[in-house]
Amino acid sequence: MVAVESDSLTLFRIRGPLELRCQVDSTDVVLMRKVISRTFESLRSQVKSESCVFAVCNSPVFIWPNKGVYGEVTPDTPSEEAHQWIQVDEPDSSGKRSAKKRGRKGLTANVINLDLMMEVTKQCPLSAPILRKTIQKSNFLTASLPMDCVLRARSNDTIRDTCTRLLEALTDQLCEMEKVTLQHMTGTKVLVPEPLHFSLPEPKGLVTVVFPAGVSDEQLKTQRKELHERLELPDDRPYFRRANAYHFPNESYKDGYLRNPHMTLAHPTLENGKVYLVQGIYSYHHYMQDRVDDNGWGCAYRSLQTICSWFQQQGYVEHSVPTHREIQQALVDVGDKQGSFVGSRQWIGSIEVQAVLSHLLDVTSKIMFVSQGSELASKGRELANHFVTEGTPIMIGGGVLAHTILGVAWSETTGQIRYLILDPHYTGAEDLQVITDKGWCGWKGPDFWDQTAYYNLCLPQRPRIF
Repeated sequence: MVAVESDSLTLFRIRGPLELRCQVDSTDVVLMRKVISRTFESLRSQVKSESCVFAVCNSPVFIWPNKGVYGEVTPDTPSEEAHQWIQVDEPDSSGKRSAKKRGRKGLTANVINLDLMMEVTKQCPLSAPILRKTIQKSNFLTASLPMDCVLRARSNDTIRDTCTRLLEALTDQLCEMEKVTLQHMTGTKVLVPEPLHFSLPEPKGLVTVVFPAGVSDEQLKTQRKELHERLELPDDRPYFRRANAYHFPNESYKDGYLRNPHMTLAHPTLENGKVYLVQGIYSYHHYMQDRVDDNGWGCAYRSLQTICSWFQQQGYVEHSVPTHREIQQALVDVGDKQGSFVGSRQWIGSIEVQAVLSHLLDVTSKIMFVSQGSELASKGRELANHFVTEGTPIMIGGGVLAHTILGVAWSETTGQIRYLILDPHYTGAEDLQVITDKGWCGWKGPDFWDQTAYYNLCLPQRPRIF
Protein backbone atom coordinates (compact mmCIF):
# COMPACT_ATOMS: atom_id res chain seq x y z
CA MET A 1 0.00 0.00 0.00
CA VAL A 2 1.35 3.43 -0.98
CA ALA A 3 -0.14 6.79 -0.01
CA VAL A 4 0.15 9.81 -2.28
CA GLU A 5 1.01 13.13 -0.66
CA SER A 6 -1.69 15.78 -0.81
CA ASP A 7 0.19 19.09 -0.67
CA SER A 8 0.16 19.76 -4.41
CA LEU A 9 -2.21 19.71 -7.34
CA THR A 10 -0.16 18.06 -10.10
CA LEU A 11 -0.31 14.28 -10.41
CA PHE A 12 2.42 12.27 -12.10
CA ARG A 13 1.32 8.82 -13.22
CA ILE A 14 3.73 6.30 -14.73
CA ARG A 15 2.54 3.07 -16.33
CA GLY A 16 4.06 0.28 -18.34
CA PRO A 17 4.46 -3.50 -18.38
CA LEU A 18 7.42 -5.31 -16.87
CA GLU A 19 7.78 -8.92 -17.94
CA LEU A 20 8.07 -11.49 -15.18
CA ARG A 21 9.85 -14.48 -16.72
CA CYS A 22 11.40 -17.26 -14.71
CA GLN A 23 12.40 -20.83 -15.44
CA VAL A 24 11.71 -23.30 -12.65
CA ASP A 25 13.46 -26.65 -12.93
CA SER A 26 11.50 -28.14 -10.06
CA THR A 27 7.90 -28.38 -8.90
CA ASP A 28 9.07 -27.86 -5.32
CA VAL A 29 7.03 -24.90 -4.04
CA VAL A 30 9.82 -23.59 -1.82
CA LEU A 31 12.26 -23.53 -4.73
CA MET A 32 9.65 -21.90 -6.97
CA ARG A 33 9.12 -19.11 -4.44
CA LYS A 34 12.87 -18.49 -4.27
CA VAL A 35 13.10 -18.31 -8.07
CA ILE A 36 10.15 -15.89 -8.22
CA SER A 37 11.73 -13.68 -5.55
CA ARG A 38 15.03 -13.62 -7.46
CA THR A 39 13.13 -12.64 -10.62
CA PHE A 40 11.43 -9.75 -8.82
CA GLU A 41 14.83 -8.65 -7.53
CA SER A 42 16.07 -8.66 -11.13
CA LEU A 43 13.12 -6.46 -12.16
CA ARG A 44 13.93 -4.00 -9.38
CA SER A 45 17.48 -3.90 -10.74
CA GLN A 46 16.09 -3.09 -14.20
CA VAL A 47 14.18 -0.13 -12.78
CA LYS A 48 17.43 1.10 -11.17
CA SER A 49 19.49 0.53 -14.32
CA GLU A 50 20.54 3.04 -16.98
CA SER A 51 18.23 1.33 -19.50
CA CYS A 52 15.15 2.61 -17.66
CA VAL A 53 13.35 5.37 -19.62
CA PHE A 54 10.42 7.64 -18.74
CA ALA A 55 8.52 8.87 -21.82
CA VAL A 56 6.17 11.80 -21.18
CA CYS A 57 2.95 11.08 -23.06
CA ASN A 58 1.86 13.50 -25.79
CA SER A 59 5.23 15.23 -25.73
CA PRO A 60 8.73 14.82 -27.24
CA VAL A 61 10.28 14.47 -23.77
CA PHE A 62 12.23 11.31 -22.86
CA ILE A 63 14.04 10.99 -19.54
CA TRP A 64 16.75 8.54 -18.49
CA PRO A 65 16.41 9.05 -14.70
CA ASN A 66 19.30 6.79 -13.69
CA LYS A 67 21.65 8.43 -16.20
CA GLY A 68 20.69 11.95 -15.20
CA VAL A 69 19.60 12.60 -18.81
CA TYR A 70 16.43 14.71 -19.07
CA GLY A 71 16.08 15.11 -22.81
CA GLU A 72 14.78 18.51 -23.81
CA VAL A 73 14.17 19.78 -20.27
CA THR A 74 16.46 20.74 -17.43
CA PRO A 75 16.49 18.65 -14.24
CA ASP A 76 15.89 21.76 -12.11
CA THR A 77 12.65 22.66 -13.88
CA PRO A 78 9.78 22.84 -11.32
CA SER A 79 7.60 19.76 -11.60
CA GLU A 80 4.43 21.83 -11.65
CA GLU A 81 5.53 23.26 -15.02
CA ALA A 82 5.56 19.82 -16.65
CA HIS A 83 2.15 20.41 -18.23
CA GLN A 84 3.86 22.85 -20.61
CA TRP A 85 5.46 19.88 -22.37
CA ILE A 86 2.11 18.42 -23.35
CA GLN A 87 1.27 19.11 -26.98
CA VAL A 88 -2.22 17.59 -27.12
CA ASP A 89 -4.87 18.14 -24.46
CA GLU A 90 -6.21 15.02 -22.82
CA PRO A 91 -9.92 14.13 -23.22
CA ASP A 92 -12.04 14.91 -20.20
CA SER A 93 -14.67 12.62 -18.63
CA SER A 94 -17.22 13.56 -21.29
CA GLY A 95 -14.90 12.43 -24.09
CA LYS A 96 -14.19 16.00 -25.25
CA ARG A 97 -10.78 17.58 -25.41
CA SER A 98 -10.34 20.48 -23.09
CA ALA A 99 -7.67 22.61 -21.55
CA LYS A 100 -6.22 21.59 -18.23
CA LYS A 101 -8.52 22.36 -15.34
CA ARG A 102 -8.45 22.23 -11.58
CA GLY A 103 -11.20 21.00 -9.29
CA ARG A 104 -12.40 22.95 -6.27
CA LYS A 105 -11.07 20.35 -3.92
CA GLY A 106 -9.66 16.84 -3.92
CA LEU A 107 -7.69 15.57 -6.89
CA THR A 108 -6.97 17.75 -9.85
CA ALA A 109 -7.53 17.20 -13.54
CA ASN A 110 -3.87 18.12 -14.22
CA VAL A 111 -2.38 14.65 -14.73
CA ILE A 112 1.05 14.16 -16.31
CA ASN A 113 1.12 10.66 -17.82
CA LEU A 114 4.42 8.85 -18.40
CA ASP A 115 5.21 5.54 -20.08
CA LEU A 116 7.69 3.22 -18.39
CA MET A 117 10.09 1.84 -21.00
CA MET A 118 13.31 -0.16 -21.11
CA GLU A 119 16.06 0.21 -23.70
CA VAL A 120 16.52 -3.07 -25.55
CA THR A 121 19.69 -2.34 -27.52
CA LYS A 122 22.87 -2.73 -25.52
CA GLN A 123 26.40 -1.97 -26.63
CA CYS A 124 28.59 -5.04 -26.44
CA PRO A 125 31.70 -6.30 -28.24
CA LEU A 126 31.02 -8.24 -31.40
CA SER A 127 31.62 -11.97 -31.13
CA ALA A 128 30.60 -15.12 -32.92
CA PRO A 129 27.44 -16.71 -31.49
CA ILE A 130 27.78 -19.94 -29.55
CA LEU A 131 24.92 -22.43 -29.56
CA ARG A 132 24.31 -24.93 -26.81
CA LYS A 133 21.56 -27.52 -26.63
CA THR A 134 20.25 -28.74 -23.30
CA ILE A 135 17.36 -31.17 -22.89
CA GLN A 136 15.54 -31.05 -19.55
CA LYS A 137 12.06 -30.72 -18.10
CA SER A 138 11.23 -27.35 -16.56
CA ASN A 139 8.37 -24.95 -15.90
CA PHE A 140 8.47 -21.53 -17.45
CA LEU A 141 6.42 -18.87 -15.65
CA THR A 142 5.62 -15.67 -17.49
CA ALA A 143 3.37 -12.73 -16.66
CA SER A 144 3.12 -9.10 -17.68
CA LEU A 145 3.17 -6.94 -14.55
CA PRO A 146 1.00 -3.82 -15.06
CA MET A 147 3.11 -1.22 -13.27
CA ASP A 148 1.03 1.82 -12.30
CA CYS A 149 2.41 4.39 -9.86
CA VAL A 150 1.02 7.82 -8.98
CA LEU A 151 2.44 10.66 -6.94
CA ARG A 152 1.67 14.29 -6.40
CA ALA A 153 4.37 16.80 -7.13
CA ARG A 154 5.25 18.80 -4.04
CA SER A 155 5.34 22.57 -4.39
CA ASN A 156 9.14 22.75 -4.33
CA ASP A 157 9.85 19.56 -6.33
CA THR A 158 12.03 19.72 -9.43
CA ILE A 159 11.82 17.25 -12.31
CA ARG A 160 14.88 15.51 -10.87
CA ASP A 161 13.10 15.15 -7.50
CA THR A 162 9.94 13.81 -9.12
CA CYS A 163 11.84 11.25 -11.20
CA THR A 164 13.70 10.06 -8.10
CA ARG A 165 10.41 9.61 -6.26
CA LEU A 166 8.90 7.79 -9.25
CA LEU A 167 11.81 5.35 -9.26
CA GLU A 168 11.26 4.73 -5.54
CA ALA A 169 7.54 4.22 -6.14
CA LEU A 170 8.20 1.68 -8.91
CA THR A 171 10.65 -0.21 -6.71
CA ASP A 172 8.20 -0.22 -3.78
CA GLN A 173 5.40 -1.41 -6.04
CA LEU A 174 7.51 -4.32 -7.24
CA CYS A 175 8.06 -5.27 -3.59
CA GLU A 176 4.29 -5.17 -3.00
CA MET A 177 3.70 -7.21 -6.15
CA GLU A 178 6.18 -9.83 -4.98
CA LYS A 179 4.48 -10.04 -1.61
CA VAL A 180 1.01 -10.42 -3.19
CA THR A 181 2.26 -12.97 -5.76
CA LEU A 182 3.81 -15.22 -3.10
CA GLN A 183 0.92 -14.76 -0.67
CA HIS A 184 -1.70 -15.89 -3.21
CA MET A 185 0.33 -18.67 -4.84
CA THR A 186 -1.51 -21.99 -4.89
CA GLY A 187 0.79 -24.85 -5.86
CA THR A 188 2.43 -23.82 -9.12
CA LYS A 189 -0.36 -21.38 -10.02
CA VAL A 190 0.59 -17.70 -9.87
CA LEU A 191 -1.90 -14.81 -9.93
CA VAL A 192 -0.91 -11.55 -11.60
CA PRO A 193 -0.73 -8.67 -9.09
CA GLU A 194 -2.88 -5.66 -9.98
CA PRO A 195 -2.25 -2.11 -8.65
CA LEU A 196 -5.36 -0.01 -8.00
CA HIS A 197 -5.68 3.57 -6.79
CA PHE A 198 -8.31 4.67 -4.25
CA SER A 199 -9.30 8.19 -3.25
CA LEU A 200 -9.80 8.35 0.52
CA PRO A 201 -11.19 11.16 2.68
CA GLU A 202 -8.74 13.96 3.32
CA PRO A 203 -6.12 14.20 4.58
CA LYS A 204 -5.31 10.65 3.42
CA GLY A 205 -5.81 11.42 -0.27
CA LEU A 206 -4.89 8.93 -2.98
CA VAL A 207 -3.71 5.47 -1.90
CA THR A 208 -2.37 2.66 -4.12
CA VAL A 209 -3.08 -0.96 -3.20
CA VAL A 210 -1.93 -4.14 -4.96
CA PHE A 211 -4.52 -6.92 -5.21
CA PRO A 212 -4.27 -10.26 -7.04
CA ALA A 213 -6.14 -10.09 -10.35
CA GLY A 214 -9.13 -12.39 -10.68
CA VAL A 215 -9.80 -12.60 -6.94
CA SER A 216 -13.23 -11.27 -5.95
CA ASP A 217 -13.82 -8.49 -3.44
CA GLU A 218 -15.46 -10.99 -1.13
CA GLN A 219 -12.36 -13.20 -1.17
CA LEU A 220 -10.27 -10.15 -0.32
CA LYS A 221 -12.40 -9.26 2.68
CA THR A 222 -9.62 -9.98 5.19
CA GLN A 223 -7.10 -7.82 3.31
CA ARG A 224 -9.63 -5.01 2.94
CA LYS A 225 -10.46 -5.14 6.63
CA GLU A 226 -6.75 -4.88 7.46
CA LEU A 227 -6.50 -1.80 5.24
CA HIS A 228 -9.46 -0.19 7.04
CA GLU A 229 -7.80 -0.81 10.40
CA ARG A 230 -4.37 0.37 9.29
CA LEU A 231 -5.74 3.60 7.84
CA GLU A 232 -8.28 4.10 10.66
CA LEU A 233 -11.23 4.04 8.27
CA PRO A 234 -14.77 3.17 9.38
CA ASP A 235 -15.96 -0.34 8.57
CA ASP A 236 -19.49 0.73 7.64
CA ARG A 237 -18.72 1.70 4.04
CA PRO A 238 -16.51 0.34 1.25
CA TYR A 239 -13.30 2.08 0.30
CA PHE A 240 -11.24 -0.72 -1.28
CA ARG A 241 -13.68 -2.58 -3.49
CA ARG A 242 -12.64 -2.55 -7.14
CA ALA A 243 -15.63 -0.41 -8.07
CA ASN A 244 -14.19 2.29 -5.78
CA ALA A 245 -10.95 2.52 -7.78
CA TYR A 246 -10.15 6.13 -8.60
CA HIS A 247 -11.04 7.24 -12.12
CA PHE A 248 -8.51 9.72 -13.39
CA PRO A 249 -10.06 12.93 -14.74
CA ASN A 250 -8.21 12.71 -18.04
CA GLU A 251 -9.76 9.31 -18.86
CA SER A 252 -13.16 8.95 -20.50
CA TYR A 253 -15.77 6.46 -19.35
CA LYS A 254 -16.38 3.70 -21.87
CA ASP A 255 -20.15 3.53 -21.31
CA GLY A 256 -20.68 7.10 -22.52
CA TYR A 257 -22.61 8.38 -19.50
CA LEU A 258 -21.62 11.63 -17.85
CA ARG A 259 -20.44 11.38 -14.25
CA ASN A 260 -21.12 13.97 -11.57
CA PRO A 261 -22.06 16.94 -13.80
CA HIS A 262 -22.79 18.96 -10.65
CA MET A 263 -19.06 19.18 -9.86
CA THR A 264 -18.62 22.03 -12.36
CA LEU A 265 -21.28 24.22 -10.72
CA ALA A 266 -20.62 27.12 -8.36
CA HIS A 267 -22.37 26.84 -5.00
CA PRO A 268 -25.15 29.30 -4.13
CA THR A 269 -24.43 31.92 -1.49
CA LEU A 270 -26.83 31.99 1.46
CA GLU A 271 -26.53 33.95 4.67
CA ASN A 272 -24.92 31.56 7.21
CA GLY A 273 -25.67 28.78 4.74
CA LYS A 274 -23.90 25.47 4.26
CA VAL A 275 -23.84 23.12 1.27
CA TYR A 276 -24.66 19.41 1.66
CA LEU A 277 -23.96 17.22 -1.38
CA VAL A 278 -24.22 13.67 -2.67
CA GLN A 279 -21.11 11.69 -1.76
CA GLY A 280 -19.29 9.67 -4.42
CA ILE A 281 -19.86 8.99 -8.11
CA TYR A 282 -23.07 8.56 -10.10
CA SER A 283 -24.02 8.48 -13.79
CA TYR A 284 -26.49 10.95 -15.31
CA HIS A 285 -29.45 9.02 -16.77
CA HIS A 286 -32.11 10.91 -18.71
CA TYR A 287 -34.73 10.62 -21.46
CA MET A 288 -33.85 9.03 -24.81
CA GLN A 289 -30.68 7.24 -23.71
CA ASP A 290 -29.91 3.59 -24.52
CA ARG A 291 -32.04 3.81 -27.69
CA VAL A 292 -35.18 3.97 -25.54
CA ASP A 293 -37.80 6.61 -26.36
CA ASP A 294 -39.23 7.26 -22.90
CA ASN A 295 -39.93 10.94 -23.45
CA GLY A 296 -42.99 11.84 -21.41
CA TRP A 297 -43.17 8.77 -19.17
CA GLY A 298 -39.72 7.55 -18.10
CA CYS A 299 -38.44 10.31 -15.79
CA ALA A 300 -38.80 8.24 -12.58
CA TYR A 301 -37.15 5.26 -14.30
CA ARG A 302 -34.19 7.49 -15.20
CA SER A 303 -33.95 8.89 -11.69
CA LEU A 304 -33.94 5.32 -10.37
CA GLN A 305 -31.17 4.41 -12.84
CA THR A 306 -29.07 7.32 -11.55
CA ILE A 307 -29.56 6.05 -7.99
CA CYS A 308 -28.66 2.48 -9.01
CA SER A 309 -25.51 3.76 -10.71
CA TRP A 310 -24.48 5.38 -7.42
CA PHE A 311 -24.72 2.08 -5.52
CA GLN A 312 -22.86 0.29 -8.29
CA GLN A 313 -20.03 2.81 -8.54
CA GLN A 314 -19.56 2.99 -4.79
CA GLY A 315 -18.98 -0.76 -4.76
CA TYR A 316 -22.06 -1.68 -2.76
CA VAL A 317 -23.55 -3.87 -5.49
CA GLU A 318 -22.34 -5.60 -8.64
CA HIS A 319 -25.77 -5.48 -10.29
CA SER A 320 -25.72 -3.46 -13.51
CA VAL A 321 -28.00 -0.44 -13.87
CA PRO A 322 -31.43 -1.94 -14.63
CA THR A 323 -33.24 -1.26 -17.89
CA HIS A 324 -36.83 -0.02 -18.02
CA ARG A 325 -38.01 -3.56 -18.68
CA GLU A 326 -35.99 -4.97 -15.76
CA ILE A 327 -37.48 -2.32 -13.48
CA GLN A 328 -40.98 -3.24 -14.62
CA GLN A 329 -40.30 -6.96 -14.20
CA ALA A 330 -39.02 -6.34 -10.67
CA LEU A 331 -42.29 -4.62 -9.78
CA VAL A 332 -44.23 -7.58 -11.18
CA ASP A 333 -42.02 -10.01 -9.24
CA VAL A 334 -42.72 -8.27 -5.93
CA GLY A 335 -46.45 -8.27 -6.63
CA ASP A 336 -46.78 -4.52 -7.09
CA LYS A 337 -47.87 -4.71 -10.75
CA GLN A 338 -49.68 -7.10 -13.08
CA GLY A 339 -47.79 -8.98 -15.80
CA SER A 340 -49.09 -6.63 -18.49
CA PHE A 341 -47.05 -3.83 -16.91
CA VAL A 342 -43.86 -5.23 -18.46
CA GLY A 343 -43.21 -3.50 -21.77
CA SER A 344 -45.75 -0.75 -21.09
CA ARG A 345 -45.19 3.02 -20.93
CA GLN A 346 -46.74 3.51 -17.52
CA TRP A 347 -45.29 5.87 -14.97
CA ILE A 348 -43.81 4.87 -11.66
CA GLY A 349 -43.31 6.89 -8.49
CA SER A 350 -41.26 7.01 -5.31
CA ILE A 351 -42.94 3.97 -3.75
CA GLU A 352 -42.12 1.85 -6.80
CA VAL A 353 -38.53 3.16 -6.75
CA GLN A 354 -38.28 2.04 -3.13
CA ALA A 355 -39.59 -1.43 -4.03
CA VAL A 356 -37.16 -1.89 -6.95
CA LEU A 357 -34.15 -0.81 -4.89
CA SER A 358 -35.12 -3.32 -2.22
CA HIS A 359 -35.77 -6.17 -4.66
CA LEU A 360 -32.84 -5.74 -7.07
CA LEU A 361 -30.14 -4.20 -4.86
CA ASP A 362 -31.26 -5.18 -1.36
CA VAL A 363 -31.18 -1.47 -0.48
CA THR A 364 -33.67 -0.01 1.99
CA SER A 365 -35.14 3.48 1.59
CA LYS A 366 -37.04 5.98 3.68
CA ILE A 367 -40.04 7.78 2.24
CA MET A 368 -40.68 11.44 3.02
CA PHE A 369 -44.24 12.63 2.38
CA VAL A 370 -44.90 16.29 1.59
CA SER A 371 -48.55 17.29 1.18
CA GLN A 372 -47.72 20.51 -0.71
CA GLY A 373 -44.68 21.65 -2.67
CA SER A 374 -44.53 24.77 -0.54
CA GLU A 375 -43.65 22.57 2.47
CA LEU A 376 -40.41 21.41 0.85
CA ALA A 377 -38.80 24.69 1.90
CA SER A 378 -39.11 23.56 5.53
CA LYS A 379 -37.32 20.23 4.93
CA GLY A 380 -33.80 21.65 4.90
CA ARG A 381 -32.69 19.98 8.12
CA GLU A 382 -33.92 16.53 7.08
CA LEU A 383 -32.38 16.78 3.63
CA ALA A 384 -29.07 18.13 4.95
CA ASN A 385 -28.92 15.29 7.48
CA HIS A 386 -29.54 12.76 4.70
CA PHE A 387 -26.60 13.98 2.63
CA VAL A 388 -24.32 14.05 5.68
CA THR A 389 -25.19 10.56 6.93
CA GLU A 390 -26.17 8.67 3.76
CA GLY A 391 -24.91 10.77 0.85
CA THR A 392 -27.13 9.04 -1.73
CA PRO A 393 -29.13 10.70 -4.54
CA ILE A 394 -32.80 11.31 -3.68
CA MET A 395 -35.67 10.62 -6.05
CA ILE A 396 -38.60 13.05 -5.73
CA GLY A 397 -41.90 12.55 -7.51
CA GLY A 398 -44.88 14.87 -7.63
CA GLY A 399 -47.74 15.24 -10.07
CA VAL A 400 -46.46 13.77 -13.34
CA LEU A 401 -42.81 14.73 -12.86
CA ALA A 402 -39.82 13.12 -11.16
CA HIS A 403 -36.42 14.62 -10.42
CA THR A 404 -33.22 13.68 -8.63
CA ILE A 405 -32.00 15.80 -5.70
CA LEU A 406 -28.20 15.77 -5.39
CA GLY A 407 -27.82 18.23 -2.54
CA VAL A 408 -29.12 21.25 -0.68
CA ALA A 409 -27.73 24.61 0.34
CA TRP A 410 -29.45 25.52 3.59
CA SER A 411 -29.19 28.18 6.26
CA GLU A 412 -30.18 27.04 9.71
CA THR A 413 -30.59 30.63 10.90
CA THR A 414 -32.64 32.09 8.03
CA GLY A 415 -34.27 28.95 6.65
CA GLN A 416 -33.17 29.84 3.12
CA ILE A 417 -32.76 26.79 0.92
CA ARG A 418 -31.66 25.83 -2.59
CA TYR A 419 -31.90 22.40 -4.17
CA LEU A 420 -29.31 20.82 -6.46
CA ILE A 421 -31.46 19.17 -9.13
CA LEU A 422 -30.49 16.61 -11.75
CA ASP A 423 -33.29 16.67 -14.32
CA PRO A 424 -34.07 13.35 -16.08
CA HIS A 425 -36.27 15.13 -18.66
CA TYR A 426 -33.24 16.19 -20.72
CA THR A 427 -33.32 14.69 -24.24
CA GLY A 428 -30.04 15.88 -25.76
CA ALA A 429 -26.52 14.54 -26.15
CA GLU A 430 -24.01 14.07 -23.33
CA ASP A 431 -22.83 17.66 -23.55
CA LEU A 432 -21.75 18.84 -20.12
CA GLN A 433 -21.76 22.52 -21.02
CA VAL A 434 -25.31 22.43 -22.41
CA ILE A 435 -26.55 20.43 -19.43
CA THR A 436 -25.16 22.87 -16.90
CA ASP A 437 -25.71 26.10 -18.84
CA LYS A 438 -29.35 25.24 -19.56
CA GLY A 439 -30.04 24.17 -15.99
CA TRP A 440 -30.64 20.45 -16.57
CA CYS A 441 -28.22 20.07 -13.69
CA GLY A 442 -28.37 23.11 -11.47
CA TRP A 443 -29.37 24.86 -8.27
CA LYS A 444 -33.08 25.66 -7.93
CA GLY A 445 -35.05 27.74 -5.46
CA PRO A 446 -38.22 26.73 -3.57
CA ASP A 447 -40.37 28.03 -6.43
CA PHE A 448 -39.05 25.21 -8.63
CA TRP A 449 -41.65 22.91 -7.10
CA ASP A 450 -45.38 23.01 -7.79
CA GLN A 451 -46.51 24.75 -4.60
CA THR A 452 -49.81 22.86 -4.42
CA ALA A 453 -48.72 19.40 -5.63
CA TYR A 454 -48.22 16.38 -3.38
CA TYR A 455 -44.66 15.03 -3.30
CA ASN A 456 -43.04 11.76 -2.21
CA LEU A 457 -39.29 11.58 -1.71
CA CYS A 458 -37.38 8.29 -1.77
CA LEU A 459 -34.24 8.53 0.37
CA PRO A 460 -32.05 5.43 -0.23
CA GLN A 461 -30.04 4.27 2.78
CA ARG A 462 -26.39 3.37 2.52
CA PRO A 463 -25.71 -0.32 3.45
CA ARG A 464 -23.40 -0.66 6.47
CA ILE A 465 -20.77 -2.84 4.83
CA PHE A 466 -17.14 -2.42 3.80
